[in-house]
Amino acid sequence: MAAGRTNAKRAEGRLPWECVTARASAFTRDSTGMEGVRERGGSRTQRPWSVYRASTLELSNEMIGLALAGNSQDPDAPVLEFSVACADLLTPALDRKPNSFVSVSCTTPPQAFWTKHAQTEVIEGTSNPIFLSSIAFFQESDINQQTQVKVAVYDVKDRSQGTMYMLGSALFPVKELLQERSHRLQLELRSAENRRVGNITIAAWQMEDGADQRTAVGRLPDNLSGRTVLPVDESLAESMGARMKYASLFRDTLLRSVFGGTMSRMYRLPTTAGNHLRVLEQMAESVLSLNVPRQFVKLLLEEDAARVCELEELGELSPCWEGLRRQIVSQYQTIILGYQETVSDLNAYRGPSFKASSLKAERKLEFMSTNLHVQRMRAQDELGLEHTYDVVTVGAPAAHCRGFKNGGLRKLIQKFEEAKKHSAPSSSQSIVFIPQDVVRAKEIIAHVNTLKTQVGYYAERLSRAAKERSPGGLERTLAILADKTRQLVTVCDSKLLASAIQALNAARPEYIASKASPSADSQHVVLRNDQDTLLATWSGSSSRSSLHVDWHEEEWEKVWLNVDKCLECIIQRVDKLLQKERRPSLGGQDNTQSDLQGGASWKGEEKRAFWINPESTSQASSSSASPPPPPSSSSLPALSSAQEAYGCPGAEEAYPGEWSEALYPLLTTLTECVTMMSDKAKKSMVFLLMQDSAPTIAMDLSLQCRRDVVFCQTLTALICGFIIKLRNCLRDNGFLRQLYTIGLLAQFESLLSTYGEELAMLEDMSVGIMDLRNVTFKVTQATGSSAPDMLPIITGNRDGFNVRIPLPGTMFDALPREIQSGMLLRVRPVHFNVGINEQQTLAEKFGDTSLQETINMESLCRLNSYYEQFKEVLPEDCLPRSRSQTCLPELLRFLGQNVHARKNKNVDILWQAAEICRRLNGVRFTSCKSAKDRTAMSVTLEQCLILQHEHGMAPQVFTQALDCMRSEGCRRENTVKNVGCRKYAFNSLQLKAFPRHYRPPDGTYGKVET
Repeated sequence: MAAGRTNAKRAEGRLPWECVTARASAFTRDSTGMEGVRERGGSRTQRPWSVYRASTLELSNEMIGLALAGNSQDPDAPVLEFSVACADLLTPALDRKPNSFVSVSCTTPPQAFWTKHAQTEVIEGTSNPIFLSSIAFFQESDINQQTQVKVAVYDVKDRSQGTMYMLGSALFPVKELLQERSHRLQLELRSAENRRVGNITIAAWQMEDGADQRTAVGRLPDNLSGRTVLPVDESLAESMGARMKYASLFRDTLLRSVFGGTMSRMYRLPTTAGNHLRVLEQMAESVLSLNVPRQFVKLLLEEDAARVCELEELGELSPCWEGLRRQIVSQYQTIILGYQETVSDLNAYRGPSFKASSLKAERKLEFMSTNLHVQRMRAQDELGLEHTYDVVTVGAPAAHCRGFKNGGLRKLIQKFEEAKKHSAPSSSQSIVFIPQDVVRAKEIIAHVNTLKTQVGYYAERLSRAAKERSPGGLERTLAILADKTRQLVTVCDSKLLASAIQALNAARPEYIASKASPSADSQHVVLRNDQDTLLATWSGSSSRSSLHVDWHEEEWEKVWLNVDKCLECIIQRVDKLLQKERRPSLGGQDNTQSDLQGGASWKGEEKRAFWINPESTSQASSSSASPPPPPSSSSLPALSSAQEAYGCPGAEEAYPGEWSEALYPLLTTLTECVTMMSDKAKKSMVFLLMQDSAPTIAMDLSLQCRRDVVFCQTLTALICGFIIKLRNCLRDNGFLRQLYTIGLLAQFESLLSTYGEELAMLEDMSVGIMDLRNVTFKVTQATGSSAPDMLPIITGNRDGFNVRIPLPGTMFDALPREIQSGMLLRVRPVHFNVGINEQQTLAEKFGDTSLQETINMESLCRLNSYYEQFKEVLPEDCLPRSRSQTCLPELLRFLGQNVHARKNKNVDILWQAAEICRRLNGVRFTSCKSAKDRTAMSVTLEQCLILQHEHGMAPQVFTQALDCMRSEGCRRENTVKNVGCRKYAFNSLQLKAFPRHYRPPDGTYGKVET
């Protein structure tokens, strides 16, 4: 509705993310807006959150100890809440009944003007409306006993046009409501001409701390003008046990570090049992909208810079390969410069902690999720038990600023794969690698990097244990070192590595030069590897195809066998030392001296025995005229004998006091051999990847950037959902067991059409969601108690990201041992989409809905798989209880039927998938293009369905409750935050194409620039 005309000053220049407090001095008879107008509040130069609460002022000290002190066990409970009902409303036109709503304003002396505080929903065609939305003043409200409250009743003539007039109003002080024995006031409504136009009843609800105090301060009368009003059964107080399970967005240490700008709305809804449900609706934004992209882009920068370094470290290449390397490095440097600008832009950003939908195509903010919020509903049923339901709402993760002309990620990936198949290999490429080799090469690089670091770490640990003369520590560390070293050797024992090393050697300039001038008296050409100072011999004078591949495999085999031999020497030496410790020998001093001398000579010698070519440099140089035969396994005994000469267990061992000196040369040699082997393996794999990526590098990096943007937006939403789910279920042992056993179910719901740009957005979003399978979580104990200490920390690279979630000590202590010990927690994403707008109608009649069908079928399979895995390893009592008479297998069967039904706009898919997710302890996400309009329809519908199915809300008020939440709930305010207007961006023609339950009430929608 348009804002009404008043004598108050109008607010100007409202930004989507700014909270503009407006105050109205009076409502006039010819008002044309339901919301009234507020006067601009004092300017705020610093605003860490874009605050949109119902009220944001301080509670007066004089109210301490009174009813307005609120519920100390529930920081989200209002300090004062009352419901309103009207009776005998009169309109000037006697032939029609009013479409009425109540607007509530207040003023607290010495304030001399009225401030609009809240309003109810519109109830049509009755003179005796009972409103479902209650009026709540929360703990930060600036109210006291002297606060004056004005209730003004409006009659809406035309909701779509926003034409209305004020029927009448009434005033009362808060003190009068509190002092009234029943805490209920019945007031006359007077028009501007002071004529009686009806009555209004104000009934307050009690806030109590004690769990056993369950009477209401005030009840609505049992009968108001012939209409039955249902009484309240329970108080708002929670027991201590329930309080421990509930985490306030306002006050919880963890949640307030991550979420902010929380706004709240209250409803009182009748149940089929004759009671009332107390419903608190909240919406909050998150600092992670900015924090996660800042961390994520920095990780991408580090990864791409490391990639460039790896290419540069390949050493000197022949001109043809050098040109390809320079081309690839140039492409990477362009990406790096762009990401550096993005990091600067994100660090310089000083706006709100969410990205408004109007900024979704802003290049500087492309990594930020659009309109990310958590939508929470708390329902207190007739038993006084609290139930909390959270949904993360976010604009569809998509690369808006990069456009959709060429499609989204699914289509672009398909095009890229086709281009890669048809790209001819480089004329200089010595070996053609298949796609499986490329995947394996990336895995080898990751494994080699990890295992090399671990071998170095445990070698240092072993040296320390020897220095401390700790037999137990020596045995334990040696076992780990042996395991890690053997894993590394297993990884390097690969024909792919041998082939890649051959290809890299063939790309050296020396190799090309030797081809041009073959030796006249020998078919063997000796090439020198400058990087590793190794000698290598090839056979053949003029053709690269005449290389002896088996020869190179043998050379590479000797490299990793040397590592294996070093490890065996260390194991035998440790065994000898431990035997000496257990059975100390007499007269070992002489043996010790000779052994130490052997150790000293070891240090002075070149460690040729552990290189590929064990002969001395002089032998190698003399053999250039008469080259040695190709090496074979027969050369390994020489290696073994050299090892024995330099300290293997054939000689006498040092006495126990010299453990560290006895092990030091062996550990040094092992470390050097591992380093040489790892570096050689890594370089060969980098060279393989360079060959693979060169023909399509520009397309590859463009696709990678788009995928980065989409994934970052999706990851941000996932982290928000994980944190709030973990906090809510901190003492739910069933959920925690499920979490570390089979992972977290993340169910994404989207309402995108499969037509035009939204089809490309759906392609982006589906890939981003599936990429979440590479994400793991790890819960740690926070190092401090400040808000920054509670923020998640992201590590990893594009092959896999890990998110560390710090918890305060008391929360961390409540976790099971498995999670406390650092177990990685997996993510199991599923995605269901059903388009509901007029563009989907076009797609169904003239276009293609196959993408939606594919996404839904794939996710159905994953959801079934998740449940089957759950049944195999976990008991049913891990799952939350439900009042539903339909069991999970039946729900999954119904979902499968709907997914395969090929029915147009089959929203049953979304409803059933959402219920299955909740029943499986999953996290819910809802998206449309901007998470503002269709998303609002979806989350409000989900809330009402939950209240009806799980909490017994009376079916006859379902539609009224749904319209109430859409017209006066938090999602209506979300439109203001995004576009500065309290209207959903629909028009009447569009809504005719919407399913019936997804249509907002009249007067809440209109033309809006989104």
